[in-house]
Amino acid sequence: MRDRYYRHFDLPTLLKMGDLDIRGIADDFMALTIREYFSVLSDFVELAPKINDALVKISALGGDKEVFKNLDDMKRLLRSLGYNKLSPVIDGVIDAGKKGNREYASDCAKRLLTDFSRLYSRIKMTMKEDQPAKSSGTDDDTAYDKELLKVVLKQLEHTEATRKLQVLAIDDSPVVLKSISSALSGSYNVYTLSDPLLIEKFLKEITPELFLLDYKMPGRSGFDLVPIIRNFEEHKDTPIIFLTSSGTSDNVSAAAMLGASDFMVKPFHGDTLREKVAKHIVRKKLY
Repeated sequence: MRDRYYRHFDLPTLLKMGDLDIRGIADDFMALTIREYFSVLSDFVELAPKINDALVKISALGGDKEVFKNLDDMKRLLRSLGYNKLSPVIDGVIDAGKKGNREYASDCAKRLLTDFSRLYSRIKMTMKEDQPAKSSGTDDDTAYDKELLKVVLKQLEHTEATRKLQVLAIDDSPVVLKSISSALSGSYNVYTLSDPLLIEKFLKEITPELFLLDYKMPGRSGFDLVPIIRNFEEHKDTPIIFLTSSGTSDNVSAAAMLGASDFMVKPFHGDTLREKVAKHIVRKKLY
């Protein structure tokens, strides 16, 4: 694998994506370092816009030999990253292109384009705001960069196993947020937001294991926040508990239809909140 240059990526976030078999790569290449894996990720980020353009051209019944060669290069890169989901479709595009079957290549490229663009966007979001490092052997090397990927993964697994789980509570009432923090902070890292408009920015930095959402808030209601949360791949199944001053059947039904796990009527007792939070977090970890 190349070590031409690299950027830094957030490894814990990459692991939570679930798309990349990073542990499998670490097992297959025991001597692979963090620097080398990040180098491949950097190559992917560099080549991805060309691949996106190539797929657009092929979808429009175009594309030359160079376009198909770029696809083959990308397939090898994806395998080096531990991502094999798109390989059969890429092979279909390449084989159809070699046989001159532009219609079939176009169909395959259209199917591939959305999934590939989404993968590129998600990996790019894990890229840290720093400049490309110099080649290996320079003063920019750090102990972390030189560590084996397999060793770092074990360290992260230990940290994950021993850390407090994270809960995000969103409510426009400071009193409610203080009550939630008081009830849960002994067992969880509790984050609070009084402004629901800040949720996207928050979720790019922190990955909660459970959400507590106020039903009625200015700007965005709890119902408005659910599709925003679910739009993050890592939160497709994260438990969401609604906090409402009215536990009417209409509210409960609407919350369930949106994918909420449960609801609580305010004001609530701290013990009841702890029980509900524990129940849904345990269920999420089991299933």
